[in-house]
Amino acid sequence: MAKWTPFPHADEYAFDAAATKKHWARLHNGDAEPCPKDAAVLNAWALFHSGDFAGATAAGLAAGGAGITAANKATAIYANYLEPKEKTRLDLFMQVAERAEAQAAAEPGNANAWYWHAYALGRYSQGISVAKALAQGLGGKVKDSLEKAIALSPKHADARIALGAFHAEVIDKVGSLIGGMTYGAKKDVGLKLFQEALKLNPGSAIAMVEYANALVMLEGDKKMKEATALYEKAAACEPADAMERLDVDMARAELEEE
Repeated sequence: MAKWTPFPHADEYAFDAAATKKHWARLHNGDAEPCPKDAAVLNAWALFHSGDFAGATAAGLAAGGAGITAANKATAIYANYLEPKEKTRLDLFMQVAERAEAQAAAEPGNANAWYWHAYALGRYSQGISVAKALAQGLGGKVKDSLEKAIALSPKHADARIALGAFHAEVIDKVGSLIGGMTYGAKKDVGLKLFQEALKLNPGSAIAMVEYANALVMLEGDKKMKEATALYEKAAACEPADAMERLDVDMARAELEEE
């Protein structure tokens, strides 16, 4: 594995297996992942929450089983926030999509196998351009996998965020008529998904950020004030682990650019 860019605040989030288990419900309120019984898998998650994304990926893959989910989340979050090279980012997202697809085939009842398949394909699509991704048929795969994740795990806030973003981005790129007829994208459905996600996980900075982005995509300047308020709320969140710190830092960076 090529050397990954280290998480910049590693000393601030020190999780061991015991602390990970103790705070599991709070840490996994977004993805509804069950707490693992396997010590090796729990260790992979402890590395993830501490910000050692390379270590978490290696440990998760070595553990196998539920460890694949930890590896996929670690790789996807690293690629999204910390990997500087675009080609490497896209390659990492495709690795996650392929691993998650195989995991979903082996365990069709595993909600997070479907979720990480969709998340990785969605981020890959943003990287190559949403229009190009839609032309390649990736949009349908993202939507189907997210809908499966929600059906399997009704309290999955993160899958709702991603599905809300799907609706918003498709409409933003191809318009509501073609978006609705060809891809099943609907403005009211997208916005409702964000509201549901924030009910399930009220402290989610990433839900606030993605909701703000969707409001601007779907409603334009008239929602700018509401979007800025969501960004401000996200920037003021108290992160519980390394991933949440990256979400909050992104919100703060966006506000500074405005």
